[in-house]
Amino acid sequence: MLELVQIGSPARPQPRPEWLKVRLPGGKNYHELKQTMRGLGLHTVCESARCPNIGECWQHRTATFMILGDLCTRRCAFCAVPKGRPAPVDWDEPERVAEAAAGMGLKYIVITSVDRDDLEDGGATAFALTLAALRRRIPGCKVEVLIPDFRGSDDALRIVLAARPDVLNHNTETVPRLYSVARRGARYIRSLRLLARAREIDPSIPTKSGLMVGLGETLGELHDVLRDLSRVGIDIATIGQYLRPTRDHLPVARFYTPDEFLTLKHEGERLGIRHVESGPLVRSSYHAHEQSRTVVA
Repeated sequence: MLELVQIGSPARPQPRPEWLKVRLPGGKNYHELKQTMRGLGLHTVCESARCPNIGECWQHRTATFMILGDLCTRRCAFCAVPKGRPAPVDWDEPERVAEAAAGMGLKYIVITSVDRDDLEDGGATAFALTLAALRRRIPGCKVEVLIPDFRGSDDALRIVLAARPDVLNHNTETVPRLYSVARRGARYIRSLRLLARAREIDPSIPTKSGLMVGLGETLGELHDVLRDLSRVGIDIATIGQYLRPTRDHLPVARFYTPDEFLTLKHEGERLGIRHVESGPLVRSSYHAHEQSRTVVA
């Protein structure tokens, strides 16, 4: 607990400001999509990470598929995805993802995964197979992948890039100083290197990265991260407010105002990032299709 105090976490939970309050999920499309996912044995990061936008996105029939199971091999202190020993890879899952996406009538699909440090390729082959299945099932669709760091493996990264995603996303998540507290098992420099290598291996594929705020970082540290992301050539940045999933996760140090998010957006754009999506409820895949329009032909 002393470590939490050192990064500026308050002793008591803060009430959420009005701009962070959302409606409970519901509606016909929401329930139909949930039934589809359960019927096909699929997972979404929307549910596993307790995303506040799930009601809005699912009502509009958009979702981010989470492949390779629902148990993560890492224990990031901000993330609600369950941790544990994952089951063996389900090699039929790519076809079921494609079936669900086709049934939903999706033309822009986001695929992510839990961390699978137990696999030699970190799950890269499963990403590639899912991309191929989607393209077979839905000709002309666009696919964004939100990948883990693959423990820095260029071979794993090449497998994903060879499958030609329309956008390659890897989240930086927070500032370097807070990695040891918030993002255990990850390294800031490794994440930056992955994004840089993606541009070097295939500069035709746009890259993207996301940040949370409210963990105890300073504005100066956020500006430094945006500068680093600009230097490695990312095309899209997302910036959103961290919300504590449960009492077992890191507390919120503070809530940023909408004006502060606008300031961060302008700073990212000033540094040369082509599209910056910045707001209290912004998440990596929130409005992903709209974000990509500025960088995907």
